[in-house]
Amino acid sequence: MGEGASGRPVNAEAGKALKAAALQLVRANGYDNVSIAAIAKAAGVARQTLYNRWATKADLILEAVFEETHNYAAEPDFDTDKDCRTLLETFLVNVFNHLEIDGDTLRALIAAAQHDSGFQASFHAGFVKPRERMITALLVRAQDTGELPSSRNPETISTLIHGAFWYRLLNRGALNPAFAREIVSNIFD
Repeated sequence: MGEGASGRPVNAEAGKALKAAALQLVRANGYDNVSIAAIAKAAGVARQTLYNRWATKADLILEAVFEETHNYAAEPDFDTDKDCRTLLETFLVNVFNHLEIDGDTLRALIAAAQHDSGFQASFHAGFVKPRERMITALLVRAQDTGELPSSRNPETISTLIHGAFWYRLLNRGALNPAFAREIVSNIFD
């Protein structure tokens, strides 16, 4: 079992309770209207228990959202007979479904990252980069299977995909299956 900052064993149940309480409160009240004290109280733990695991509210919410993202859009399964076009479309639809629930929270985390360079680095490394790697790996596979021409740069295409949906997220544009199909069509057609 791991140890917290104080050297005491980390209680995994307390961590789960804190993440669940944080997501529930932020979804119900908005990121800016939720305090560390409210999260700790809702989870039934002391504030210090929270601070033993996360430096800031943003760090806690980021981890909770990241874990929740895996429930919707885990890494595409390459051990399938589905083509890469289908895998990418399914992945994007799942991401967009998650954003229906946590879009406001994610927008708040993006705003927090603009004011805190340490959190910005955590946000990029812990949330943005893993998603970029997943899509880039899928596009590399598409090249390997001949679905995508070898002359196309998977990293650039991944950046364009992310740019499209981050732009829509930040501007509260439609993120739906039709948009996922449109993105995929522009890559594979």
